Amino acid sequence: MSTFVLLVVLLLFLVGLLVVGGRAYAVYRRLVLTQPLMVAMAAATVLVAMVTPVVAVGAP
Repeated sequence: MSTFVLLVVLLLFLVGLLVVGGRAYAVYRRLVLTQPLMVAMAAATVLVAMVTPVVAVGAP
């Protein structure tokens, strides 16, 4: 993989972590929404679904 692809994957991962953490915190503060763990896990699943194709394309 090139350095650019690794940088893109790293940035996607970091932004995804921020999104997952933000969603978990928002749901934790407002318990009416749903259980925080389920929302965080769904967001993490979306993150993995976004990063996997980028890594697959960058692999030799």
